[in-house]
Amino acid sequence: MAEVKSARPWLLRRPSEEAAARLFVLPYSGVGASMYNRWPERIGPAEVCRVQLPGRENRIREPHFGSYPELAERLGAALLPYLDRPFGFFGHCGGALPGFATALFLTEAGLPAPTWLFVSSQVAPHRGPYGRFLELPPDRLREELRQLAVAMGGQPQPDMIELGMRVLRADLAANRAYRIEAPVRLPCTVHALSWTEDREVRPDRMSGWDSYAAPGRYRESLLPGGHFAFLEAPEPLRAALTGTIEHADAPASAAETEERA
Repeated sequence: MAEVKSARPWLLRRPSEEAAARLFVLPYSGVGASMYNRWPERIGPAEVCRVQLPGRENRIREPHFGSYPELAERLGAALLPYLDRPFGFFGHCGGALPGFATALFLTEAGLPAPTWLFVSSQVAPHRGPYGRFLELPPDRLREELRQLAVAMGGQPQPDMIELGMRVLRADLAANRAYRIEAPVRLPCTVHALSWTEDREVRPDRMSGWDSYAAPGRYRESLLPGGHFAFLEAPEPLRAALTGTIEHADAPASAAETEERA
C-alpha cells in the first residue's frame, strides 16, 4: 500500500495515500492515542488516524502542549501534508475541544479546513469549562485514571497512574483556561454526539454546538451507552460517523438530527 512520508511523532502510523478521506482521532484527557486501539482502521471511506499528543506514551519525555490554541497551531502544521483530501476530527470529552481548536485554527489561518468535526460528550466552547473532573482532588483523579485504564482493557499500575496524573493535571488546566466568548461558525459539518447513560456530560448539556456549524450542516446523534462506550467503536457510533462522512455536503435531514429528551 502506498504511503506518504512519515507522520511521526504526531500520528501512530503513516497515513495511506490510497485512503479517500482521513479521520484524525484525538485522545481523552490524561491518556494517549492507544485508547483508540479497538477502533477499526477505517470508518466508511475514512482512514482512522490516531493522533499522539506530547507528554504521553511514546512522547512521554516531551513537555505538555500547553494551551489548546498552542496545540492547535502545532498540530495543524504537523498534519498539513495529510490534509490533501477530505478530513475531519473526532474527540470525546477532553479530546473534543482540542479537535475544535485545531479546526478553528486551520480555518482562520486560511489552511485546508476540515470537512467534518465530531464532538462527543463535551459542552460547546462558549458554555465551558464544564465537568466534575475539573474540580476533583488528586485522590479522586487517581481513581478515575484507574477506572479508565480498566475500561481500556489494561491493568492500572501505580507508576503509570502517577505518569498519567502529571498529564491529566496539565490537560485539565488547558481545559479550564479555554473558553470561546461567542460561537464561531466553521465551514464544515459539525456533528454532536451524546450518550444515553453518560453521567459526565448528560445529553441536555450538548446544546449549543449548532451555532458553530455552517447553515444546514449541523447534525446530532443520541447514542446508546455510557461515557466510555466510544472506546469500543460500537456499531451505532460507526454508523453515525459513516453517515456524516459520506454525506457531509448534504443538508441534515430530520432523521439525522435527532430530538433530545
